[in-house]
Amino acid sequence: MANSKKTALYDSHLKLKAKMTDYYGWQLPVEFEGLSIEHEAVRNDAGIFDVSHMGEIEIKGENAKSFVQYLSTNDITKLKENQIIYTFFLYPNGGVVDDLLVYKFADDHYFLVVNASNLEKDYEWIKENKNDYNVEINNLSDKYSELAIQGPKAEKILQKLTDTDLSSIKFFYVDRNVKIHGKNAIVSRTGYTGEDGFEVYLENEDIEEVFEKLLEVGKEDGLKPAGLGSRDTLRFEANLPLYGNELSEDITPLEAGLGFFVKLDSDDFIGKDVLKKQKEEGLKRKIVGFEMIGKGIPRSGYEVLKDGEKIGFVTTGYHSPTLNKNIGKAMVDIANSKLDTEIEIQIRKRTAKAKVVSSKFYNKNTKK
Repeated sequence: MANSKKTALYDSHLKLKAKMTDYYGWQLPVEFEGLSIEHEAVRNDAGIFDVSHMGEIEIKGENAKSFVQYLSTNDITKLKENQIIYTFFLYPNGGVVDDLLVYKFADDHYFLVVNASNLEKDYEWIKENKNDYNVEINNLSDKYSELAIQGPKAEKILQKLTDTDLSSIKFFYVDRNVKIHGKNAIVSRTGYTGEDGFEVYLENEDIEEVFEKLLEVGKEDGLKPAGLGSRDTLRFEANLPLYGNELSEDITPLEAGLGFFVKLDSDDFIGKDVLKKQKEEGLKRKIVGFEMIGKGIPRSGYEVLKDGEKIGFVTTGYHSPTLNKNIGKAMVDIANSKLDTEIEIQIRKRTAKAKVVSSKFYNKNTKK
């Protein structure tokens, strides 16, 4: 961890006695009081995450709209000003460069929020594909720190520190002119937990004061600092993918069950022909949800078997704090992807029974 980057909240995390880890070159908290405690806080009250490691890339200029559309599987042209969309950037083979959020500030100004693990790759990919588009591309990641406050009481708590009516920020929209505890902030309403919540982008020098003030004013409402551990179990229960698990350069969005965010009838985008062909010919494999029948917790990379033959691999597996069950997602061949199909998970030197279930383990409670 000696060479890891530190967020502006590093010292705050140490004061709170967080268990730290290296996450794609960043020192970040895995947990504070414990994964289950933080998970339940977000489901029932609220949790606050340091997500300053996420990357921010700006694209602006005369051809910004058509350029972002060319890169994206989703239909950017339908975005209103200050609206946000979830999309993928693809390689020509249909594999995923990254999954990201595109914020539309104006027709000639877009703000992309990308995964920390892919930031440099994404930035280079965007520049490589600029071609003749008249755009300016800026990596703003060092400029911003970011908090995510998530949970049913998130709005109530954050509202204590701003005069902006947060109820006016609709789901998947952004307000770029918000004062949080007197500090200039960009505030959006998306989330990665299945609960209502906000992302607060601040100047690096302002985030520590805002973070500590939020913990202070949110204490009576059950707000807790939360780490990467609960962030992953929360997103997983809510059927939200993680790059490197459910998405990768070897997995297409269609195989991941995320075809809703791929608009094959819109303008051309990189990788479109491959996905169109994949859809026409039918998938040979897909990601499914499963529930353990036998004992054991499935983990990413474990083999999936049917009658002793390997049919796939686990992409994510956990004990679900909300459901109190051992659940997972796995890439399996299409013949074994139907609901209620019995499969086996290779857990170390033994196999444990499981069955295919809906991957919507938890019903999202996001604001409509």
